[in-house]
Amino acid sequence: MLVTTVSFLGFTLLVAVISYAYTRRDRMTTWDAYFLGGRSLAAWVIAGSLMLTNLSTEHLIGLNGDAFNHTIAVTAWETTAAIAMVATALFFLPRYLRMSLSTIPEYLAARYDRTTGVIAAAVFLFSYVLAILPVVLLSGATGIDSLFGLQEGFGLSQGQVIWLLVWGVGTLGSLYAILGGLKAVAISDTINGVGFLIGGLMIPLLALMQIGDGNPWAGLDTVYVEERPKFDITGDEPGSFLPFGALFTGMVVNQVFAWCTGQQFIQRGLGARNLKEGQKGVLIAAGFKLVGPLVVVLPGVIAFHMFKDTLGPEDYLLAYPTLVKAVLPDWLSGFFAAVMVGAVLSTFNSVLNSSATLFCRDIYGSVMRPDASQREFVYAGRACSIALALAAMLVAPMIDTSGSLYNYLQKINAAFFGPMLAVILLGMLSVRVSAFAAKAGLVGGPILFFLLVFSFDDPVQSFLQGVFGTSDEIHFLHFLAIVFVVVATFMLVSARLRPARSRVAEPGPAPVDMTPWKHAKAMGILVSVCSVGCYLLLAQ
Repeated sequence: MLVTTVSFLGFTLLVAVISYAYTRRDRMTTWDAYFLGGRSLAAWVIAGSLMLTNLSTEHLIGLNGDAFNHTIAVTAWETTAAIAMVATALFFLPRYLRMSLSTIPEYLAARYDRTTGVIAAAVFLFSYVLAILPVVLLSGATGIDSLFGLQEGFGLSQGQVIWLLVWGVGTLGSLYAILGGLKAVAISDTINGVGFLIGGLMIPLLALMQIGDGNPWAGLDTVYVEERPKFDITGDEPGSFLPFGALFTGMVVNQVFAWCTGQQFIQRGLGARNLKEGQKGVLIAAGFKLVGPLVVVLPGVIAFHMFKDTLGPEDYLLAYPTLVKAVLPDWLSGFFAAVMVGAVLSTFNSVLNSSATLFCRDIYGSVMRPDASQREFVYAGRACSIALALAAMLVAPMIDTSGSLYNYLQKINAAFFGPMLAVILLGMLSVRVSAFAAKAGLVGGPILFFLLVFSFDDPVQSFLQGVFGTSDEIHFLHFLAIVFVVVATFMLVSARLRPARSRVAEPGPAPVDMTPWKHAKAMGILVSVCSVGCYLLLAQ
């Protein structure tokens, strides 16, 4: 126990000390310094922050749990993201940097009107508080409890442990975002990212060595032969958890929105010291995305192979922690716990920082205090982070985990992703789309999704199953695509009937050097080919 505690505290303190050392001379009194890291982020810091902003315990616990219950088709959440990140590096990031943006709603305010920007910022903030922040805390608390058996060790109930862990981890994560700003967040993400990769890859390696009597390749061969249906990446079996067709409908919308326009990811690129470093960082992170399934999907299949007789489908959240306890030496458990906590902290503090940026730029600075000083913006950002952190810590223990935790997160996000992406893309592609159409899409789109997927789920499912002649449930990603098309069609029709006055968000002087990375296109092609290659290799 002593070794575990020392290794846990050692790695956690190492991250804090390094983050402090790199930011202690920075004065967090200006907009760029606090919210954009002084526009000084290098490629590897951007890549590490992108990776850990995205990957957390909802992936380690949630996606591995889904692979335990279903197949490696859930890999699509990682592999298709890599292609979307290529689009970010080559098309979206240069456009954003050229316009000197801090937030995506800031672009919408320039393209449409101020109210559109305010609505978009409110939608972002609502989705963060309702889905991302509490799910990250809950999955982290569940994983840590499962790994260390805190209920038995301290004689507490599961509910008490979850509350304590949610508030403990949430408070610690808030400190990075509130005190250090984006630069401290990005640096801590990078260090935690190294630990995440080492610890995450160590688990399947140790498990396969155990199965293969010391030979990981023999272990992988055993798992593949005995659990071959689990390795169907197309997921095209009847009643699929993630049908292959969804990759060409809602998955496209989901990934393009998240990685090309999602504030929590784009903000890392906006803090780049120049376009070259921004593109390089995004594309390095895209390469890591292709390694991600080895950490967040394969262990779930291995856990199924090892524990299918002892863990039932309802125990899917225990699959990954059970595997960790079975294969990880005691002397490494503290380090691995620190990695898990670091992953939670990284995603939590990154989203908090992005939330504060959205609130300050698009609500506080646009509506409440347009004449606020830069120091006042920083104070407002810290106050927003505190409020959102408290809200997330209150909501997290109340989330229902009887179904897929990862699917819950994606379903809630999908309500906002489709309409927002339609508004952003059509704003870029057509000068005729009006602010009225944009506002109607931002408000009406999520309402339509909730009606289709939540309020009238049963009759809608029955109708569509009859139309398509299937008994399988229509996946929510298909509804995401439907809502995107409906909103885009409405906006195009509105543009024809009631075209906007000429209003285009004109780029101003870029705040950083805009010379592109000379290998950006080649790297983008390589990542895209490797992503498609995963499906060609593992399709059954």
